Amino acid sequence: MTTVAGGRQASPHSMLPYAVLAGIALAIVWVLVASGLWTDILRYRKDVIYLTKQHLVLVAASGSAAIVTGVALGIWLSRPAMARYAEATIQAVNMATSIPTLGKLALMMTLLGIGPLPAIVGLWIATLLPIVRNTYEGLRAVPGHLVDAAQGMGMSPRAILRRVELPNALFVIFAGIRTAMAVNVGTAPIAFLIGGGGLGELIFTGIDLQEYGMMLAGAIPTALLAVAVDFLFGQAQYWLVPRGVNPLRNI
Repeated sequence: MTTVAGGRQASPHSMLPYAVLAGIALAIVWVLVASGLWTDILRYRKDVIYLTKQHLVLVAASGSAAIVTGVALGIWLSRPAMARYAEATIQAVNMATSIPTLGKLALMMTLLGIGPLPAIVGLWIATLLPIVRNTYEGLRAVPGHLVDAAQGMGMSPRAILRRVELPNALFVIFAGIRTAMAVNVGTAPIAFLIGGGGLGELIFTGIDLQEYGMMLAGAIPTALLAVAVDFLFGQAQYWLVPRGVNPLRNI
């Protein structure tokens, strides 16, 4: 364990998973270069740039919608007035999420046509459950004596939610968001099958043509995006969750 500026202590293991991934990535690049596939992949660099932009739009639109609606729904279900209906509602979201992703996209295509919109809606549904569940469970796990103390101080229910419950539940909420966004990035290539665009175009076309360079030109950026998104949300979780309720900063 090392000490950083300001007296904060940082665990030497916090970056270990990313260091391991970097080592694996370098090994994969070496194999690709040695096999000659790296040259084949570089042939598609312009397509990779263009399709990555489409992929990011799909992820950003569906992920943002899932975060906003998932957190809002989780907060609503955690209120005492909704205690009777909360589990049933979460199970309904769970059933919608458990439908195979390709089935959800096909259903959205039937209802909304072909293009980015049905893909975004399908990805939104696929991303929703971890956020709703973690928001609900995180708020329900807030110690009751903290809420009672806030009520004793005369705080309104809205103030208690904003100043007591959400800060204490934020770490769990972020964990749900990280999981959901990882699912989102990894599922987004399927959007190509209903005209949503994205890196799935290279992956599935490469599979159909048995063109491994094309397939890897889509698969490798997708994997890198998943790691990058997880890293960014991990950093947000580390720095935005208050120190007193953040186990990562209390190591």
